Amino acid sequence: MKIFITGASGYIGGSVAAHLAANGHQIRGLIRDQSRAGELRSFGIEPVVGTLDDSDLLMVEAQNADAVINAADSDHRGAVEALLKGLEGSGKPFLHTSGSSLVGDEALGEPSDAIFTEETPVAPAPDKVARIAIDTLIRNAAPDICSVVLCNTVIYGRHLGPVSQSVQIPPLVAQARESGISRHIGRGLNRWSNVHIADVAALYELALTKAPAGSFYFVENGEASFREITDAIGAALGLGPSQDWAPEEAIKRWGRELAVFGLSSNSRVRSDKARRELGWTPAHRSVTDWIRQDLA
Repeated sequence: MKIFITGASGYIGGSVAAHLAANGHQIRGLIRDQSRAGELRSFGIEPVVGTLDDSDLLMVEAQNADAVINAADSDHRGAVEALLKGLEGSGKPFLHTSGSSLVGDEALGEPSDAIFTEETPVAPAPDKVARIAIDTLIRNAAPDICSVVLCNTVIYGRHLGPVSQSVQIPPLVAQARESGISRHIGRGLNRWSNVHIADVAALYELALTKAPAGSFYFVENGEASFREITDAIGAALGLGPSQDWAPEEAIKRWGRELAVFGLSSNSRVRSDKARRELGWTPAHRSVTDWIRQDLA
C-alpha cells in the first residue's frame, strides 16, 4: 500500500511510518527539515519536504496515495481540510491522530472517577472544543472517505523510527534531572490511561484495513497516576519519592496546555472497542515498569 504520513520525523508519525515501511508498505512522509531526509530514508521512508500549511502539496499527496495518516498536529484544521479534499470521493483510508486530553478536566492534580468509552458523552473544556470539532469533521467525511480517528493517551517507549520523543513523560524527566527533584503537579493524584508506542503502531496498521468508515477509537492499555509516574522517575534517577509542585510554577515552566491538560488533568479511557472490532492485542502493560527500566 502507498501511504502518505504527516509528521514523519515526529514520535507518533515517525514510529508508525517506520513500522509500516518495515512491513512492506511504500511510505512517503512529510517533514519540515530537509536535513533529516537521509534519516527518514534509512527507515524506508521517502521524505516530502513541506509544512501543514502547504495545502496544495497535501492535496496532491493525498490524491496519489492509497491511504493517508495524519500524525503531525491534532489541532491543525487547515491541514485536515486539505487532506480530506485530496481524498474526496475516493473511499480511501484516512487515519487522524487525536489525543485523549479532549476528555481531560482541569483537576490540577486531583483525582476523578470519570472513565470514558467511545460512547460516553463528552462536555469538553473550552480549550478542547476545537479539537472535538476537527474529529467530528473527519468522521463525517465517511463514507466517501474511510475516515478513522485514533485518540491516543499517554504514549511511552523509545521511538521506532527517526529520533524523537513523546510529549508528556520526557518533560517530567528533564525537570527532575535539572532540579534534582522529581515533581508532579499538585498532589499528583490525577490519572491518565497510557499505551506503548509499539502497540500504537500495530493498531494504526490494523485500522488501515479493518476500521469501518467514520470510526473513533481510544488507544490505551493501562493507566497510572502522575504521582506513580513521577515516583518511578525519581526511583530510576536515584532521587527518591516525588514531591508536590504548585500548579502556577508548573504553568510557568511548561505553559497552560501541557501543564493543565497534559500533566495535571484526568484522562481515563478504555479501548475495548479497538480490541473487539480490530483484533488489537497490545503487549505492553506498565508505564511505570518501563520508566524504571528505561531510565536506569
